[in-house]
Amino acid sequence: MDSNPKKKLSSPEYLPIVFFVAALLYFGRTLFIPMFYGLLIAIVLYPICKWLERHKWPRSMAITLGLSIVIILFAMLVTLLVLEINAFRGDLPELRAKLEPSLQQWQLWIESNFNISIDAQNEWWKRTTSALSDNTGVMLKGTANTFFILFLVPVFTALFLYSRGSFVRFLEKMAGDKYGNPLHAILQSTVHTYFNFIKGMIMVYIIVGTLNSIGLLILGIKHAILFGFLTAIMTIIPYIGIFVSALLPISVAWLTKDSIWYPIGVVAVFAFVQYLEANVIFPRVVASQLQVSTWATLVAIIVGGILWGVSGMILFIPFVGILKIVTDNITEWKPLNILLDRGNMK
Repeated sequence: MDSNPKKKLSSPEYLPIVFFVAALLYFGRTLFIPMFYGLLIAIVLYPICKWLERHKWPRSMAITLGLSIVIILFAMLVTLLVLEINAFRGDLPELRAKLEPSLQQWQLWIESNFNISIDAQNEWWKRTTSALSDNTGVMLKGTANTFFILFLVPVFTALFLYSRGSFVRFLEKMAGDKYGNPLHAILQSTVHTYFNFIKGMIMVYIIVGTLNSIGLLILGIKHAILFGFLTAIMTIIPYIGIFVSALLPISVAWLTKDSIWYPIGVVAVFAFVQYLEANVIFPRVVASQLQVSTWATLVAIIVGGILWGVSGMILFIPFVGILKIVTDNITEWKPLNILLDRGNMK
């Protein structure tokens, strides 16, 4: 007879499981991305709904109020974006007028140094814009997918909150008697962890937005507060968001100021604040709230980006926080806790 019927899997035997889970997450991202966004919002709203239900609110009304708060906050962010676009559109004619002489000089420089005629340059530009126009269908498909996700997220949130008892009973059956007690500790800690994560992200946006706005105000840039906080919000997309959102204030600085040093100053402000955000603010405020090591946070961002793109960069950080909670409560997973716990990575 086998003297060790509960033989543990060796590390190589875990690899097929890891690859299977990664493939499942990648090919099932159309389902998983809105579902996990909905789960994230549901866990954050759970304390509010529970408090309202204790005060005799029907569950459906409590969920409706919680979702209304989230929708209002999202609408405020969209309004901020629309305000910036409208503010920038008013300066577009002047920007074009100032840009045309520079473009002409640039074309002449290319012609004299690379022997590429202006007609050839214009023809290349026409082909490029035509190729971009041909990709309109792809862009429309991406927009449709975004709206589809935006529709599904509140639906999943409402379902998770309304049927939370059924989901907990399902997890209890899956965990069995051995992990029954740790399961409830994990669930309670998860609610606390997600709340701290959202609170930490809001703090990051406020700190970064304030620093950006102060730097732009010192430079005398138009719409400084608007640009400062929108750029802060765009840091939700690591590394890429700051560059995309910085183009508008850089353009406005170049348009409204007589010296090239003002656009350079805007770049310097954003570069300095981005450095602080990446190396000081985000690791201390968000990662410390989750009690996850900086190494694990960076790995989560990279893996999330590979599997789910921008949504993965956002969602995989709290995923790692939950995984750390699991390793805190399950003895067999303690070795992994060494890498995940912020206090152990010293």
